[in-house]
Amino acid sequence: MDIILQSFTELLQYPANANKRIFFVYLVASIPLAIIAYFQFNRSFNLNKFSRYLFNKKIWLAPSARQDYAILVINKLIKNILLLPIIITMAPIAIGFSGLLEQVFGTMEFLAVSPLTVSIIFTVILFVFDDFSRFLLHYLLHKIPALWEFHKVHHSAKVLTPMTIYRSHPVETLLYAFRMAITQGIAVGLSYYLFGPTLQMIDILGANIFVFVFNFMGSNLRHSHVWLSWGKVVEQWLISPAMHQIHHSNTPAHFDRNMGAALAIWDRLFGCYLPANKVDDPTTIKFGISRKNTEHLTLLEIYFMPFKLSMQALLQKRFIQKLGNKKIK
Repeated sequence: MDIILQSFTELLQYPANANKRIFFVYLVASIPLAIIAYFQFNRSFNLNKFSRYLFNKKIWLAPSARQDYAILVINKLIKNILLLPIIITMAPIAIGFSGLLEQVFGTMEFLAVSPLTVSIIFTVILFVFDDFSRFLLHYLLHKIPALWEFHKVHHSAKVLTPMTIYRSHPVETLLYAFRMAITQGIAVGLSYYLFGPTLQMIDILGANIFVFVFNFMGSNLRHSHVWLSWGKVVEQWLISPAMHQIHHSNTPAHFDRNMGAALAIWDRLFGCYLPANKVDDPTTIKFGISRKNTEHLTLLEIYFMPFKLSMQALLQKRFIQKLGNKKIK
């Protein structure tokens, strides 16, 4: 009972936490950007029509959206009850990685730079390492069939709202928790080896300043029906809300595109980059895995079907490998 109460208390604190996507400042900041996007698309502005457009009941109360709200609560309970005991922490990884660097390269004198310079470099390292590892795991979730079955839960959303960010299977949540601990551990361990123990991240309300700025610039519109493109030049470097909506499109030409979190450079390097200007008519984009997806209609299917499909993918791969080995012989 205490865990359930704790879970609901923590959920209620999300809008006051700058490290959460639905932090109220990020949500409020999205509104003027949505107004700009609405005006660009319609070439006019009417407050009443805009309000009905932004808070469209057919979207916010759609069956898919209601699933998102339920998944947010259920996943929080699962995390607090089952996953927290097995989630690794950053500290031992940081200590171990710093020690490994000392063994390989020897003890070195800490770089003689100002505390401000150390903070800037440390903050950049944390952000870049975190963003690349997010991209890499996301890429693997798409490319490895057994993992894709779990990630499909997120892509099964047929409408997008800011709550869709929390639409993920617990297995994927666990993988991202491991990713965060490992990435932060390596970033802190490297920075400790270079600069010593005095490490200070530059933050705004406890969030990495780069993360805060990116979330402030409309991150909640990524999971929405508001088409906001940042233009060809900016989108070569940063993932815009429109680019992420392309990622959620059920059009085959859009599959496995724009898998980056904030930086677009990883998509360009891995050949999965698709800027928003390549979409002629954004109104034709429909969200979901496919137009005929029937695997995620209920919460039970969302939570249990991925285990079955993932096992089938593993067995199918094993069968193909055995068949290939027989042909070689």
